Amino acid sequence: MSAATESSCEHSALEAAFQSLAASAAGNVPGVDFVSITVGETGNSPYTAAATDPLAERADALQYELLEGPCYAVFTGERFVLVNDLAAAVEFPRYAPRAVDLGVGAHAAIELVDGNRRAGLNLYARAAGSFDCSTAQLAEFFAGQAAALFGYAEQVEQLSVALHTRGDIGAALGMLMERYSVDRHQAFAFLARNSQDQNVKVRVLAQRVLDGTFQRTPIQGRKSPRSSPALPPATRR
Repeated sequence: MSAATESSCEHSALEAAFQSLAASAAGNVPGVDFVSITVGETGNSPYTAAATDPLAERADALQYELLEGPCYAVFTGERFVLVNDLAAAVEFPRYAPRAVDLGVGAHAAIELVDGNRRAGLNLYARAAGSFDCSTAQLAEFFAGQAAALFGYAEQVEQLSVALHTRGDIGAALGMLMERYSVDRHQAFAFLARNSQDQNVKVRVLAQRVLDGTFQRTPIQGRKSPRSSPALPPATRR
């Protein structure tokens, strides 16, 4: 499995969970017109992981740029922020007027629990005064559901990666066994030794065997190491 394929596999389930949560919030929280989810890991800049409308992405990006706004406040430590009339807001003097210019009248944000990531749910309304007490109550509900949803998505990711990795290692061992007339134990010992010597994970070495880019130390098997030919380019089985 290539690095690009592995990365896609690792993130697809979580991205789907983010998008599902955003769409559900947009469809069920009264007064909300569009929703986004901001995500970031420690030391990295936040980014929009899901959005139900391009306007939400633009409002998010504005806050990342200004380092200000409900979205950014939640991302940097606040639990819940609600501004029901951005045109009259004084707490976000740079973000509020520019958000109004974009077409945003009200904005609420709540922290989401997502493992090692920081995450926030952003609820946007075009008209000022669109939110009421039910907005806060339902935002809390969605925040509570997020932990279970993200935990499930991460389990799906881990299982998917494990299945792909297992297939790649098995195919690589088969190639080594056939090429050098060694048994499965010897082939795996060879990969494990190279993994330790090169400080590279076994799954990465397996992929290199499959794509023909594996730089190896001599294999210990039935053939002389000096007479063993270089591994040829290989296709996935």
